[in-house]
Amino acid sequence: MFTSKKTLCSIAAAVSLSVASMSSAQAEGLKIGMTFQELNNEYFVVMKEALMEAADSIGAEVIITDAHHDVSKQINDVEDMIQRGVDILLVNPTDSVSIESAIISAHKAGVVTVAVDAQAKGPLDSFVGSKNYDAGYMACKYLGENLGGQGDIAILDGIPVVPILERVRGCTAAANEFPSLKIVTTQNGKQERDLSMTVTENMLQANPNLAGLFSVNDTGALGALTAIESSSLDVKLVSVDGNPEAVKAIADGNPHFIATSAQYPRDQIRLGLGIALAKLWGANVPTVVPVDVDLIDKEKAADFHW
Repeated sequence: MFTSKKTLCSIAAAVSLSVASMSSAQAEGLKIGMTFQELNNEYFVVMKEALMEAADSIGAEVIITDAHHDVSKQINDVEDMIQRGVDILLVNPTDSVSIESAIISAHKAGVVTVAVDAQAKGPLDSFVGSKNYDAGYMACKYLGENLGGQGDIAILDGIPVVPILERVRGCTAAANEFPSLKIVTTQNGKQERDLSMTVTENMLQANPNLAGLFSVNDTGALGALTAIESSSLDVKLVSVDGNPEAVKAIADGNPHFIATSAQYPRDQIRLGLGIALAKLWGANVPTVVPVDVDLIDKEKAADFHW
């Protein structure tokens, strides 16, 4: 299923209209649960804010939890929300496979369950998320072109969720299109700024000829940028998300951070909630809603924001 940005905007507008026109009787007592893989990341904070705004507009109660990248905590959080009688469960898993038991529990309890941003194993009603393969591919294609199709590059990896795996797969496919471009190392920064900085420092020391780096998210990329700027190496950096700080660095012409594949967190959560509401009201909903991403380089950065 292909979802263009134009189509996405149309869907988002329809969702907003349906939410706005929801009767007080329909909204009365509605309880929405949302479990995030983390909230120490502006991307997910923006998503949370958009959810709260939408829920507030219909008078629904919202329960928010932060797994802190701990899948055991996330499973317990979901079980607790089920006990508290949520009608809708929105899941942003910290581990796409290990979250399955919680998804099964929600399904058995009759809770409408939609995964947002990251896919989850189990009997979901729907999944709304970015085209993460495209995000990785676009970023690393741009990196390869800027390096003249040659040189050593590295991948700064993250947690074991489908979006991260797909971004790495897309990056690898793009890199393989340049015969003289070589991925020499892949290390895990767990998408955390401080850890990614340390991991990048180690990669730079071990690979002094490194010419480029792909980070699976902007938070990790910003940590990597600190390490690159502290070194004497000319390493080009690309990433995924569209984080405001990353976009500003690109817009300002940072000589290292050259592009990010931007996602749309507000649209994703609004679509996820709209689909969940439609399912709750008895409508048929798509099992997967892939959302386009856009490559943001210096030329586009000045006008981009979440």
